[in-house]
Amino acid sequence: MTYRIGVIGLGQRIAHVLAAMRAVGWSFEVAGHADPAPVGLPILAEAGIAPGRAFADEAALLAAGPYDLVMIGSPNHLHFEHLKAAFAAGYPIFAEKPIVRTPAETFALARLIAEKGSPPLFIGLVMRSMPIVREVIARVDSGALGDLISMDATEHLHPEHGAYLARNWRRRIEWGGSFMLDKVCHDFDIFGRIAGGRAGQVASFGGRRIFTPEQADLPRAYDDGEPAYAMRDAGWGSANDAFWSDMDVADHQTAIVRYDSGLTLAFHSNSHVALQERRWYIAGTRATLIADLVRNRLIVRGALSRGRPERIDYGGVTSDLHNGADEAMARDLLSALEGRAAFPVTPGDSMEAGLTVMAIDLAMSEGTVVDCRPMWSEYDSARARSPS
Repeated sequence: MTYRIGVIGLGQRIAHVLAAMRAVGWSFEVAGHADPAPVGLPILAEAGIAPGRAFADEAALLAAGPYDLVMIGSPNHLHFEHLKAAFAAGYPIFAEKPIVRTPAETFALARLIAEKGSPPLFIGLVMRSMPIVREVIARVDSGALGDLISMDATEHLHPEHGAYLARNWRRRIEWGGSFMLDKVCHDFDIFGRIAGGRAGQVASFGGRRIFTPEQADLPRAYDDGEPAYAMRDAGWGSANDAFWSDMDVADHQTAIVRYDSGLTLAFHSNSHVALQERRWYIAGTRATLIADLVRNRLIVRGALSRGRPERIDYGGVTSDLHNGADEAMARDLLSALEGRAAFPVTPGDSMEAGLTVMAIDLAMSEGTVVDCRPMWSEYDSARARSPS
């Protein structure tokens, strides 16, 4: 069938998802979009996708249905309102991560789903669809690593990527939530899944020390002469200069998490490094696993093995370092809509990952160890709300 799609928020990210859908063979038309500044239009044009009719707002778009899928790609602070509108329309929904931006929005969304239900809802936590991530989860679930004891993880961004975030709307808490929420809710979704339990206690340190006026005298060109810090279009609400913007989110952050299952995690992120890294080092009683998400490589070795470690190179490394994840998610989304397989991540998974990161951000801002139990109690209460 040919899917009729309506888009709320035609930003760069949702345009890339649509391009991936086309690349893996979806048959669809974008019937229309609602966005006062659709910065994703050039990406659609490059992929040969017509953007459809431009609507004044999401209400007008939804009223022009039916749609086989409504896709929400608006900035994070608009997700909750756009989800509510799409719920009322009743069409299947794909929404970009994070599902919502604050604890209050999370609890309100959980209550809304519990009280009124929701149409099929798929969240773009794209890493769940990556073959290397599926293999990590499978190894953990099989017991091959034994009891998971500790984990070290990183998310280190190239300076150009960090500068993009410092100029893009994600630089503002009011729009994006936080650096960690927008950038690494993917990772914390996976961490919670493999931990087999929720975060019990969290601590965090970090802030803004890179993209600041004090660092504005850093060289503005690479050693080959190419301009630095402004190579990517920063999209909606953009700032001209990464160092002089009104950015108020962290540009580096370290977190420590103790999960209820006993697993402890140390997570280190930095948005201005010369050696990119996104790596998970998982130590279990029977084996140790390293997932290198930049090089798309898995390394596993038994705790008492003296032989060479097992190595799996997945290949397919791409310049955006998604390494084919967008296309894999596009296939998963089509399978879910066709009823052939469940989507690999649920709205509940997304809300729990978001709340974990929000607790980490609270720990950083308050300079305390945060006990997550009250947060989970409120969340569970919201989820259990009976229809009135």
